[in-house]
Parts: sequence; C-alpha cells; structure tokens
Amino acid sequence: MSETEQSRPSRIERVITIEGVSVVSVLGPADRILRTIERQHPGVRVHARGNELTLSGSPEDVRKAEALVREIIEIAKSGAPLDPESVSRSNQLLETKGAPPPSSVLGEAILTSRGRTIRPKTLGQKQYVDAIDEHTVTFGIGPAGTGKTYLAMAKAVQALQRKEVSRLVLTRPAVEAGERLGYLPGGLTEKIDPYLRPLFDALGEMLEPDLVLKLMSTNVVEVAPLAYMRGRTLNDAFVILDEAQNTSPEQMKMFLTRLGFGSKMVVTGDITQVDLPSGASGLKDASRILEGIEDIHFSHLTSADVVRHTLVAEIVDAYTAHEAGIQARTGRTHSGGRR
Repeated sequence: MSETEQSRPSRIERVITIEGVSVVSVLGPADRILRTIERQHPGVRVHARGNELTLSGSPEDVRKAEALVREIIEIAKSGAPLDPESVSRSNQLLETKGAPPPSSVLGEAILTSRGRTIRPKTLGQKQYVDAIDEHTVTFGIGPAGTGKTYLAMAKAVQALQRKEVSRLVLTRPAVEAGERLGYLPGGLTEKIDPYLRPLFDALGEMLEPDLVLKLMSTNVVEVAPLAYMRGRTLNDAFVILDEAQNTSPEQMKMFLTRLGFGSKMVVTGDITQVDLPSGASGLKDASRILEGIEDIHFSHLTSADVVRHTLVAEIVDAYTAHEAGIQARTGRTHSGGRR
C-alpha cells in the first residue's frame, strides 16, 4: 500500500445544519426521508440530532450523500413536498451528467390552486415546461403517466392568469378505439362528452368549478372536438391538442395552421397508441416533417418521466420491449421472405 493510500481516511464525518426550514419537512414523518437517503447511499450512515445531520462513511460516499441532503433542504425551502420518490428522483438527477440541480427541477411551481401546487417532477418534465415557455409550438410525445397533458394544461391556466393570452382552447380528436360519433347514443353534447371528459377533469383540478363554468360560458375557455377548429384562426390563445396520435395527417395540418398572432400551441400524444384504422397518424407525420423548424420544439418523454404509480413505468417498459420484439421478429420474417 502506498503512503498516499495509507494517509487517506477510510471513513469521515460531515455535519450539516438544517436552517431556514423545519427539521420535520427535511426528515419526513418517522424519518422516512432520512431512511431513503441511506437507501440511496448504502455506504453512508445518517444520524439526526436537533437540527443537525451527521453523515459518516467513505469520503466519496459522504460527498455524494451530502450533495443529496443539501438539495433536499433547498427543495424543502421551496415548499415542494418531499417523499421517498422525490428523493430518489433527486439522486438520479445528481448522478446524471449535465443535469440541473434537483432543487431547480422539483422546486419550480407552475400553478398553485385549490390547495395544491403543480410542479415538474422529473428532468424530462422540466425540459418540457421550459420548451413550452420558449417556443410557440411544442409537441409533448410520450407514454401514459408522463404528465404531458396535465403540465400543458397547467401552463395554459398560468398563461391565462398572467394575462399572456385572453383565452384557452382545448381540443381532442373524437375518434378512439374504433368508435365514431355517429354510432354513439344521445345528442352532440352526450356524444362528445366521453372524449373531452379528461380535459374537463384536469381543468376542474386547477380551477374552482364555478370559475370553470363562468369561463366556459363567456368563451374564455373552450373545450371542443378537433373538427370544430376547421376554418378558424386562433389569435391570442393558448391552444392544446390532446391525443394527437389519433389525428390524420390532414387533421394535424389543419390544426397547426389555425395558429394566430399572440398564440401558443401544445400538441400532446403517444405515438405507440394510435387508434386510427388506417394507422396513418398525423402526430407521426408531424414529427418527421416539422423537425428542425425554428420555434417548433419536440419534447420526448419516456418511462423515466412517468409520475403515476411506480408500476406504470414498469408496465410501459414491458410493453415497449414486447412491441420491439414483435417488430424485430416481423422484420426477420419479411427479410427471410424476400430472400
């Protein structure tokens, strides 16, 4: 063993003082956050006494754990709720080369309403909401549970509250799972309600129900099928097209050319969930045709950005792997047939 190796301490201690925020908000109920820190860094022991945390372990392990603890304190200061999952995400961000500090991702508040604050919870979500701020047209493409529609809705409500736009227009194609409006029972309202209900639900979580009704009655907020967009120019509006994978190429072109002055558009969808009989998706076409145009941005969210139940991310990955396997086998079969 060299002299340098002999002089290097095998274990060190680092004391961190929690200031500017309650100790409970950092440690969590029953020290859940503290235990999560130890699980993220098994080589480090964390001991709490008063408003001080003592980290002990190898120098490198303690350095990494200290960085995580300091970010957790900053997140707590921002008012963002802390739980084991957010601690795990913070640690992943710290281990990702070039990623911003976790406190700048998880600590950003988009909208506070009805006793809850809506924030990005992953790096992908943070990049997505930043893209919405920076571009006129933003595409949010990703699997279920990545927050692509919910965050777009939050940004739309934020823009309305800040008077950056004078109205919101929320739309979806009224074609899913092979159904057509003409074959559904009831009048027009009853027919389109199942398709637009997710947008109503998200809006209802962000604004008081009475306010939603008032805004809709005065056309400040419009929720309508995509077919209703034809022939219009949408000025001074924040426009969201949801479930865009179920638009035809012609519908997508029609929608995008509704863009007016002072407006912003967000298009969301999952290109793996196309319900159109033809399979020709306007969202897929747009991602090829419009890539590289200035002021249009494509944000690609993945299973790493899923913020529903932890099983959702595993389900998404399993189906992705399964579909990739089918495509690989199909490709080999076709190749063999040509030979």
